[in-house]
Amino acid sequence: MQYRTMGRTGVQVSNLCLGAMTFGQPDENSFMHGVAADEDTSFAMMDQALDAGINFIDTADVYGNDGLSERVIGRWFAARDNRREVVLATKCRFRMFPGKLGSGSSRRRIVEACEASLKRLGTDHIDLYQIHMQDIATPEEEVQRALDDLVSAGKILYYGCSNYAAYRMVQSDWIADRRGYAGFATLQAQYSLAERSLEREHVPYMQQSGIGLLPWSPLAGGLLSGKYRKGETAPAGSRMEKWQSRMERFDSPRNWRIVDAIREAAKAVDATPPQVALAWLLHKPVVTSVIIGVRTPAQLEDNLKAAALELPDDVMAQLDEASAFPVGYPYDFIQGVDGRW
Repeated sequence: MQYRTMGRTGVQVSNLCLGAMTFGQPDENSFMHGVAADEDTSFAMMDQALDAGINFIDTADVYGNDGLSERVIGRWFAARDNRREVVLATKCRFRMFPGKLGSGSSRRRIVEACEASLKRLGTDHIDLYQIHMQDIATPEEEVQRALDDLVSAGKILYYGCSNYAAYRMVQSDWIADRRGYAGFATLQAQYSLAERSLEREHVPYMQQSGIGLLPWSPLAGGLLSGKYRKGETAPAGSRMEKWQSRMERFDSPRNWRIVDAIREAAKAVDATPPQVALAWLLHKPVVTSVIIGVRTPAQLEDNLKAAALELPDDVMAQLDEASAFPVGYPYDFIQGVDGRW
């Protein structure tokens, strides 16, 4: 395992982060029903990850029914007495109960959600507390003030954002700088060979500001795992078998070109397609740790090998070319003049 500084902090985290969205088998009201891991398997995977050197676990209050994922992690901490070995990240923002007060990132909601997460996780502090998505109904100054106060209270150590637009990140940084707040340490966002939109605005700003990137869905919901082939039905038991609409969205010439390129790269470096897709991200600027979401110990064992996988320049170039996307105006105009944007 390799370690990197977690964005604007002094904390060293593994370059792979164990995502806990699949932890605990939720009931039929959850979209994760039938595609998650039971508690015993979740415990086994956390043990396996820790033994392999992963010291970073990411969850959220909405993962599973009524904070199920956080409860599973809390019970694991209690059973293993290993809280100090883990950099723990969780999130708030989405709906946890009915009514006007059950979602959002108002000061009231953030403080209440943090207290609830601390209780479920069985800990007195959260290492990285993240706003799960920007809230256009709440002024960003209120968000920053609430988070900074939680730092002062010792309930969280650092804070980050997730699913934020670039303009909102810049606004947040300006407010934090003006008010003397800590500011966002990290951004958690969708990033993969299939989804590279962050490269337009987010990545260039993060390179300047020092914010670290935590990519989620690095295998694009399984598209980049090598399981799927154009024109064929999804394998039995796979997530795509249940989520047919997502499989239909992935059915594009660009995506199948990427899948083919990953398979070729995997042959060239003697690795599996998931390892290649994860390693490509680890070779990209500002990436702190790639969040891997697994359901079985076998999937985790495969993903772990990506942490140290080196991709030669020619392989990276082939993957970049296969996954190239139209950057649009004004980026293409600027690139046409200066060679980059």
